[in-house]
Amino acid sequence: MELNCIVTQTVQVSPIMKIIRVKTDGWQFPSFEAGQFVGLGLPSEAPRCKEATKEHNPPQPDKMIKRAYSIASSSSDQVVEFYITLVHSGQLTPRIFALNIGDRIWMGKKAVGMFTLDQIDPEENVIMMATGTGVAPYMSMLRTNALKRKGKMLVIQGAANSWDLGYSSELKLLASMFADFNYYPTITEPDNEPAGWEGDTRFIQDIWISGLAQRTWGFKPTPKNTHIFLCGNPKMVSGMKGLLAKEGFNEHSKRVFGQIHAEEF
Repeated sequence: MELNCIVTQTVQVSPIMKIIRVKTDGWQFPSFEAGQFVGLGLPSEAPRCKEATKEHNPPQPDKMIKRAYSIASSSSDQVVEFYITLVHSGQLTPRIFALNIGDRIWMGKKAVGMFTLDQIDPEENVIMMATGTGVAPYMSMLRTNALKRKGKMLVIQGAANSWDLGYSSELKLLASMFADFNYYPTITEPDNEPAGWEGDTRFIQDIWISGLAQRTWGFKPTPKNTHIFLCGNPKMVSGMKGLLAKEGFNEHSKRVFGQIHAEEF
């Protein structure tokens, strides 16, 4: 299978988090809805990064290793951006982390997925909750057209350490520029912070229970006025689904139009 893209930039966000930007070579990536995902791949013979540990499940020789990743870039960008966590014993991410500018990678010819804003009324409010690289599809939404919406928006981002809060500088800037956009970060291991941490240290579920959204907006989010997006750690996603169900929120699917939109990693 042809490695049909070229790496144009890599940004080491933290020891285990990296932003990678790729550009198609000789073909054009079709338009997509912000929030969708696409496959990335490398051959099994591609080198692994020096931080990698023994592969938990080594791939077959001459096999193309493929995984799906949410797109973080705007749907109008010429390059496609991804925010990726290193799985030290994994098959693909240690090979992606070894890539340099100019190296080649395979990308699928089409983005897919229902984790999008296109079916939601622009006047309804949106809360986006993320852990780790789960913030990637939200960045695509915000960079595309989400900030043109009339409803209020709140991003709650959780990570173990402050340096794992990818895109936090961009999110803080957006919050300072747009009155109806709010950003709230939290970390769970404040004792690791060399310069200390004055922000929240609770899990996202506990922050929701505390009524953060209602205090921020001045009114309570309900299924009638708010859609909630969940992306990242399965424990966070399932925990929030349970809390939201008790408040009358329903999960969105192809058959049922609900207010809970979930993407698990």
